[in-house]
Amino acid sequence: MKGFNKFVYPYVAWICIMLIAPMLMLVLYAFTTRGNDVLTLQFTLSNFARFFSDAVFPSVLWRSFKMAVITTLICILLGYPAAYVMAKQKPNQQSTTILLLTIPMWINMLVRTYAWKGILAETGLSGEMKVYIGMVYNFLPFMILQIYTALSKIDPALIVAAHDLGANERETFKRVILPLSLSGVVSGITLVFLPAVSSFFIPKLLGGGQYVLIGNLIEDYFVMTGDWNFGSAISLIMAILILISMVVTRKLDKQGAKEGV
Repeated sequence: MKGFNKFVYPYVAWICIMLIAPMLMLVLYAFTTRGNDVLTLQFTLSNFARFFSDAVFPSVLWRSFKMAVITTLICILLGYPAAYVMAKQKPNQQSTTILLLTIPMWINMLVRTYAWKGILAETGLSGEMKVYIGMVYNFLPFMILQIYTALSKIDPALIVAAHDLGANERETFKRVILPLSLSGVVSGITLVFLPAVSSFFIPKLLGGGQYVLIGNLIEDYFVMTGDWNFGSAISLIMAILILISMVVTRKLDKQGAKEGV
């Protein structure tokens, strides 16, 4: 196996160039002042102080997390019944349903969001409601597929055993199916919450530029104003919060796995 170690080197180089180096640059910009020369870097915490001292920025961050949480909850409420129905279908019907579910995902998310912009243009809905619709539409398939995968792995013998022990359909779902499918729910939460909280083009297109989330702020400071230092500080704050969210969901996933065993 040692002879194959050399094939790892290109991947390590790729990770360093495309992941580690940009993150190091992000940290460097976040802790320095604007217009620094490489040889005269001035480290500062003013970018972070600016973010927390102005009430506008934390409110935008809170709005982003609120929208991501609500989007995730809606995806769970819609996705779990859909996945449950899929898991109950015959194998050939399941394949057809999965195909119908994933066909829209073959189209770029930006193109699909542009389509929804035209669909919702004359509905009279608020910008916030349009953004919710766009979020749920784009991220719901990820929730459905994760829950369906968990449900399809449940041994049918466990359900039969529950019925043999006198459990009705409701008790079987509560005591057997739901606990064993929580790992899929947690995985779905990860795949929905993380991109939803950092999304920027869905609020920009469907919100008409009036419903600003944290992703839009980062884009504006990098692209529009050219203040890379403050934009990097916001990005670093978001990265830390997302890492915390991933740790929490990972613990929930482990807990669900223990309960399912």
